[in-house]
Parts: sequence; structure tokens; C-alpha cells
Amino acid sequence: MNKLSLIILFLALPCWVAAQDKDKRWAWDYESDEDTVPHKDVIDIFKSVIKYKAKPPKRGKRRIYYSLLPAPSNIPGGGIALITSTNAAFYMGPRRTTNLSNVSFTPSFSFKGRFSFALRSNVWFMDNAYNMVGDIRFIINPQYTWGVGDGVPDEQKQLLGNNYFRVYETFYRRVTKEWLVGVGYHLDWHSNIGIRSNDSVQLSKFVGYNYGTDRGQTVSSGVSLNLLKDSRQNSINPQSGHYFNAVFRINPTFLGSNDNWESLYLDYRKYLNLGNGKQQNVLAFWGFYWTSLSTKTPYLDLPSIGWDPSFRSGRGMDQNRFRGKGLIDLEAEYRRDITRDGLFGFVLFANMNTVTDGERYRFTAFHPAGGGGLRLKFNKKSNTNIAVDYGISRYGTRFSINLGEAF
Repeated sequence: MNKLSLIILFLALPCWVAAQDKDKRWAWDYESDEDTVPHKDVIDIFKSVIKYKAKPPKRGKRRIYYSLLPAPSNIPGGGIALITSTNAAFYMGPRRTTNLSNVSFTPSFSFKGRFSFALRSNVWFMDNAYNMVGDIRFIINPQYTWGVGDGVPDEQKQLLGNNYFRVYETFYRRVTKEWLVGVGYHLDWHSNIGIRSNDSVQLSKFVGYNYGTDRGQTVSSGVSLNLLKDSRQNSINPQSGHYFNAVFRINPTFLGSNDNWESLYLDYRKYLNLGNGKQQNVLAFWGFYWTSLSTKTPYLDLPSIGWDPSFRSGRGMDQNRFRGKGLIDLEAEYRRDITRDGLFGFVLFANMNTVTDGERYRFTAFHPAGGGGLRLKFNKKSNTNIAVDYGISRYGTRFSINLGEAF
């Protein structure tokens, strides 16, 4: 499969999306403007223990639904980090016509030198007329690298250090009943780049890639043109609907980039609700195609598993395990409640990815992974779960704890 045919395939997705029947908004998706969700969450348990009775909200006052998770989790580069994730969800308009907005803040640190914080937002204005998506991160980021394509065997991997600063901001405006177009600004700044596990090894020789490997730092500063369709009312835990996003990014030197380069990211997700709306019973699918359109993309900005916009792809293998000029990732997950009140649930998932190998735009064989997880409802009003996942593949295992679903 060559580069052109892949682009044609993914560009055809919006036509298929538009042909779908209008997705039903379930009662589970807060079709009512009243908080009448008859489920149980961690907040209910906490209130029952301390005998707290909340005052009814004032009529017309906007509610903000908070979720908080302090927990240890595996991190790239090895070891355990303490991660504290806080999520605030709210509606900016009537629930029948406006998607749920959310803002999350996630700092973490480990005793092996890794520190990070992330501030992410997805804000929908009244009647979904406008959408603002933001992602600000700073990471002191020692993590392993295997090179491009299938990479070297695990025993030859190298610990690569770098400090990473990201600013992504995109503004969308609705142009038809279902579609939005947007413009964005994107900054990726990597500094203090170098192999930490073996000072005698040069990064460019190890990975066989010459751009962004010997400078010690790289800057990619650019603008993007975006196309979006999102019929999910709740992106934290979608129960139905579909999602399509196309991002064409240009990084010119006059905006501060080291070299001129371009990229394309295409993302499609579909959610099938198999239940009656009273309990979660959802089959979810996710696929994305991410490619560099230039020969001068810095090594750390090349498409890589686990470096999608939400950092959630490839459960069951290390972030950064596969990297290349092009990446295809396909994922599926089954989500089901265990208890009738929705307090406990489980998921089963599978994924596979393929990347281009070396300078040739030829894809490797698929790299599969699978696993399962448990869910604990933290906030029933925003449908936010504490997600505990364990994935396994021939390339290793991965345990993670997060707020909200992987996709």
C-alpha cells in the first residue's frame, strides 16, 4: 500500500461519515437539562460515609462537575510516577444542542528524573457554534528509543533524554449543521536532546536518521488547517456518535522552525451503543493515519505510537516503541457495566499499528496488542470513570491509571 492510496482512503472517510444515520442521543448522554442520572459514583459513597447532604443547585446556575485522581502509574523510560489528574466538565449551553466541555490538568513526577504537567481543554460554545481545543505540556522526558520502523531489539534500546514544551491551540467555527473548520497554532520545542544510557553512542548513527538528532534542540513552529465533525455529546466517555478530524500542519522557518516541513493527521472514531441507555454497553472503534509530508521532519516530531494528541494509543507497548514517517493505528474496545448502578465496569481492548521503515515509505507488518481493564465511576454527572488498564504484546506490557476513556 503506497502513500497516495492511504491518503485517498482516509480522505474518503468523511463521505462515509456523512452518509450515516443521525446518531441517537441516549438518556445516558444527559439528554435532559435536569440531573436525573439514577446511577452511583464515588462521590455518592463519600457523601454516605460522612453523612453529607448537598444543597440543591440554584435554578439556571451552570454546574461544573469535578473529578480527581491521585495514583501511581508506569511511565515511559521505566519506573513509577505519582500522577494527579483533575478534570472539570461543564455545559456552555442547552444539553440537547451543546456538547460537554472539559478542562483537565495532569501533573506527575517520579524519583527517576521525570516531571511533567499537562493542561488540556475542549470547550464547546452554545449550540456547538464554536469549539476551542488546547494542549499545553512541559515534560522533562527521559524515555527509551528504538529507532525507526520496527526498531532495534529490546536489549539494544537506548535511553534518550529531552525536555519537551508543547503549545497547541485550535479554534473551530461551524460552517454547516455538522461540520466545523478551524485554524490552529502548534509549537513543539525539544531541548537537551541526547542519549543518556551510553554517552559514546551518537543519536543520528543509532537511529539512522539525520534531522533533529545532532543539534541538541529542535523547534517546530507552525499553523494548521483543520476539519472537524463530532457527534459525541460527551468526549470523556462517549456512548454513541462518531468523530472525524483532519489536521494539515505547515511548519515554516519564518515562524521559528529549524526547517520547513509539513504533516497530515487523520482521525476517525465510531461508537455503537448496544444497550437500552440505562447501562453502558458500547463497542468503540478508533483509527488514525499520521504522516510527515517532508524529508526534514525532526526525529522527535515524527509520527510515533503513544504520541497521538491524547497520548493514549498503543496500550500494551511502550510509548515511542514504533516511529516512522508514516503511522497507521487501529483500535477497538468493548465497554460494559458490571453493576446495575454503573459504579463498576470493565473493558476489553485490542489494537495494532504499522509504521514506515527507514527512508522508504514502505510499511512494516502490523504490531498487535490487547488487554483489559476495570472501571470505577468517579462522577456520574460527567460520566467520568477511573480507568485501570493492563495491556500486553510481544513488545512488553503496560499498566496505566487515568481519568476518562482512552478514546
